[in-house]
Amino acid sequence: MTALHKLKQQLYALADAGTAAHSQRFFKTANNQYAEGDVFLGIRVPVLRKLAHQYQSLPLKSLQSLLKSEFHEQRLLALIMLLNLYKTADRKTCGQIYDFYISNTQYINNWDLVDTSASIIGSQLENTDRQPLYKLALSESLWERRIAVVATFHFIKNNDFADCLNICRLMLNDKEHLIHKACGWMLREIGKRDQQTEEQFLKKHASSMPRTMLRYSLEKFPSAKRNAYMAIKHR
Repeated sequence: MTALHKLKQQLYALADAGTAAHSQRFFKTANNQYAEGDVFLGIRVPVLRKLAHQYQSLPLKSLQSLLKSEFHEQRLLALIMLLNLYKTADRKTCGQIYDFYISNTQYINNWDLVDTSASIIGSQLENTDRQPLYKLALSESLWERRIAVVATFHFIKNNDFADCLNICRLMLNDKEHLIHKACGWMLREIGKRDQQTEEQFLKKHASSMPRTMLRYSLEKFPSAKRNAYMAIKHR
């Protein structure tokens, strides 16, 4: 029995119908919702993280098998393992992981999958041309656009805000709620490190930002200032 087959058997044995039903409601898998048709086994994230550590030696070919699975938890497990591998890999292997990730974005198709793994993109593009980030930002795929937004968190942690601000400008007219949330989250993270930079963006764009993007960006502001910015949206 291969390690991959053994792992899949463990996953099926851990499946829980009640947890799966809750996850399918939480992640909006019904008709016409953002994750329509996504299927869950019902395995919680801490369990998946333990399995990722146990099976970390699986090759990329095995991770691709997991990533192509219909089951959400198998895709999430593959991405957790991919990120863990990236963190300890040499430069050549990091490049291979990045290429693998970019080639498989069609399977990174829910917000938790994106948010778990998008730092691979940010890390790889830190010291090189960041044009691939903008290609993702302009994609027709909701999930590729969210990858672009969340990938900038890596830059933000290093007090590098320009790409996040540029991409948030690109997203001002985006129709997707999950993009509004992601942009607001990243703007809030900028504000934690440099409130003046965040406020420069807000003063220019608050009136045209989607309400959810604005609200998320203001969560750490004092209530009076938060209310003042929200009032701009109603003028």
